[in-house]
Amino acid sequence: MNKYKDTIKKYLYCFILGPFFMIIEAAGEFILPYINANIIDKGAAKGNISYIIQNGIYMLMIAIIMLAAGVLGAYFAIKASAMLAADIRQKTFVKIQEFSFSNIDDFSTGSLITRITNDITQIQNFTQSLLRGMFRSPVMLIGAIGMSFLLNKKLAVSICIVVPIMALTITFIIKTASPRYTIMQQKLDNLNNGINETITNEKVIKSYVREDYEKKKFTIINDELMKKSIHALKMMMLMQPVSSIAINVTTLIVVWIAGKQIMIGNMEIGTLTVFITYLSQILNSLNFLANIFLQGTRAAASDRRISEVLNAKVDLTDVNAKNPDKEIENGRIELKNVTFKYFKNNRENVLNHINLKIESGEFVGIIGSTGSGKTTLVSLIPRLYEVCEGEVLIDGTDVKDMLIEKLRNAVSVVLQKNTLFSGTIAENLRWGNENASTDELKWACKIAQADDFVSSFKEGYDTEIEQGGANLSGGQRQRLCIARAILKKSKILILDDSTSAVDTATDAKIRKAFKEELNGMTKIIIAQRISSVMEADKIVVMDNGSIVGVGRHEELIKECITYQEIYYSQKDKDSN
Repeated sequence: MNKYKDTIKKYLYCFILGPFFMIIEAAGEFILPYINANIIDKGAAKGNISYIIQNGIYMLMIAIIMLAAGVLGAYFAIKASAMLAADIRQKTFVKIQEFSFSNIDDFSTGSLITRITNDITQIQNFTQSLLRGMFRSPVMLIGAIGMSFLLNKKLAVSICIVVPIMALTITFIIKTASPRYTIMQQKLDNLNNGINETITNEKVIKSYVREDYEKKKFTIINDELMKKSIHALKMMMLMQPVSSIAINVTTLIVVWIAGKQIMIGNMEIGTLTVFITYLSQILNSLNFLANIFLQGTRAAASDRRISEVLNAKVDLTDVNAKNPDKEIENGRIELKNVTFKYFKNNRENVLNHINLKIESGEFVGIIGSTGSGKTTLVSLIPRLYEVCEGEVLIDGTDVKDMLIEKLRNAVSVVLQKNTLFSGTIAENLRWGNENASTDELKWACKIAQADDFVSSFKEGYDTEIEQGGANLSGGQRQRLCIARAILKKSKILILDDSTSAVDTATDAKIRKAFKEELNGMTKIIIAQRISSVMEADKIVVMDNGSIVGVGRHEELIKECITYQEIYYSQKDKDSN
């Protein structure tokens, strides 16, 4: 509960007043039947109208107080649980934003969505039920038992026999249900993952006519969730029949015993009536407490999943930054004997003893076969991942010693996946610089060769973009992402295969604009086409996680076998 104490302290009055008013309502619940019994036995049986009216007024007053207390108790319980859920959701979202890429790799997108929505909703529902019932039900239970003994000890003993049996049954149900809820939430993760993947790639699915396959796959996942949900929830389904049997059996016992006493004149009908009411209250209180415990088991499973996110160790922090005031001024990069692997238990490294120097303002191309480590290498520069061995230096300072915010503000990265958000083109571009003027937007788009197609839209830069840029072509998305990165006006610009969907003529125009407009910026471009990096000041050739060649195009074509293979394979393809 430590992670919730700040919220509880902040809204302590809600967490106190909610149960307080529910206790008042519960007190009325066991007082009213007692007054009602007196009206029957002492008023109606003896024809005492004034006694009936007097006690009827008392009942009305108590009912009004109960109504007000019930409404206020529910209000404060709902408010407290909603505030707690909002706080947990905020903390979870903030924590996710602090995640490094390796942390994100540990949780699937669907799992994080489930945790920040469904799991937190389970905690909210449990908190609300807890505040409304954790004191109300025990007070009603104890009060009803006490009033039962006050009315008739012999009948009250029969109730005391049923209560332990009910308690043991409830304990068994709770212990059985608890692990099932954890499995159910995991299946919900799988469902969300499947939905996210399918909807995100709907165009690919349609282009390959794989709708039937996706339907079958979804049916399997959906059926699994259904089965596990039924498996978990059927324990809760047992509560109602168990309670009903307990109430009916105990009522029969009470009526059997009370019937004999009424026949011989030792008990009045009003006493029997109120006794059955107390019996119902006792068993209903037990049932309500059981439901709270069952909700608690599900909330506990959800809480463990939330705790996994909140307690996840973020491996990239500013805690050990030795040079927090360091500002990147030149954009000079050096990798010294860098080794990296994504998982510590992996035997093989993704990068092997990388040594590389990139001078300020240089245009550097990186080329190599798929899986050679190109993307991994550039991901280490803005410290998206932490090196396992060696150092990554910018302007002579290890990136570990810089503040992450200052480091990443000085590095613009266009990743392989071109991500655009819902909103206008201008709003998307201003992710690079939120204060950018319209002229600056146009300037960046002209460099990225995006201004012509943006201007051709009826709304221009105010054109709405659908989620993920679905209403734009691949090449248009790439150019807007490049323009967004340029707007940062950072010292280092990294493009990870970001012109793959652009034709060679447009690609050449972009490189030319880079040379003319971004002369003082260090530019690193990962490319599949050699034509995209032929004019680079330096080309880095990678193979199997190692650098196998560094130099200009003319040098590499003579000396680097890997580069020769790539060049001639592409040349043969172009000639065909």
